[in-house]
Amino acid sequence: MPFQAGDRVRIVSCEDDPRAAGRTGRIIDEVPPGPLTEGRWTVHGIGLLIGPALCHTHELRPA
Repeated sequence: MPFQAGDRVRIVSCEDDPRAAGRTGRIIDEVPPGPLTEGRWTVHGIGLLIGPALCHTHELRPA
């Protein structure tokens, strides 16, 4: 599993919310992403005006 809950990540790009690109946040998923999120990780704490975003693994880097 590439990421775990609590991991700090840098968002390289984000199809779900392009405003999140270039920002950092934390993974909040306790289990690997599945069909409900279409294989995307939930990233929270991105910014004051940006809510949690769903990002594919290839859109994230460890921070």
